Parts: sequence; C-alpha cells; structure tokens
Amino acid sequence: MRKFFVVVTLAAMAVLGAMSAKQAQAQTQYPDVRGLTPFSQAANYMSLPGYLRYRYLLESGRWISREEAEEAVRQQGAPTGTS
Repeated sequence: MRKFFVVVTLAAMAVLGAMSAKQAQAQTQYPDVRGLTPFSQAANYMSLPGYLRYRYLLESGRWISREEAEEAVRQQGAPTGTS
C-alpha cells in the first residue's frame, strides 16, 4: 500500500511539473528586435533570430532553438534576415 502512494505521489508531481513548465514557456518574454536591421551594428552583425537568441541567453542564461527564435522574430513582425 505504501508503494502505491509513493508511485501516485511521484506521478502527480511529474504531471504538475510538466504543466507548469508548459505554462512558463508560454509566458516567455523574448527581447524585442523590432526596428533592428539584420546584420547591422545595432544587431551586433547578426541575423535577427541569432541576435534574439544571444540576447535571450544573456537575460535568462538559457539558449533557445533557432526555430524558436525565428518564430519569435516573426511574431514581432521583424524581418528574419534569412532567405
């Protein structure tokens, strides 16, 4: 009986952890790159998705994927700087 409660408790913790991680990811605030020109001095000579990834790393200590950065740039309405 005790093993059952341990298993149920661990399963509940895993479910709650997964739910809170998705919620935190949905509320992520990315650096604003609107108004920057890709590969300009203001963008540190990077593409806008690359610059967004770099700035996000400095602010959060976590790398995001290139795809995630491109999507964030698209949502901001800024040019991606890629062909």
